[in-house]
Amino acid sequence: MWLFWILLILALFWGLMAAVRGSGGNGVSDGPRSALEILKERYARGEIDREEFESKKKDLIG
Repeated sequence: MWLFWILLILALFWGLMAAVRGSGGNGVSDGPRSALEILKERYARGEIDREEFESKKKDLIG
C-alpha cells in the first residue's frame, strides 16, 4: 500500500514539474524574442551558415 502512495506522489510531482517547465525550459518567460535573437540562435545551432546569417542580418538591420 505504501508503494502505491509513493508512486502516486512521484507521478504527481513529475507531472507538475513537466507542466511548470513547459516548452520554455525554466518556466520563466522573457517575452517575445526579436527576429535578430532568433537568427543568432539558428546560426549558433548550425542551422544556417555564415553567409546566410550575414545576409539575413543585413536585411533585418536595414
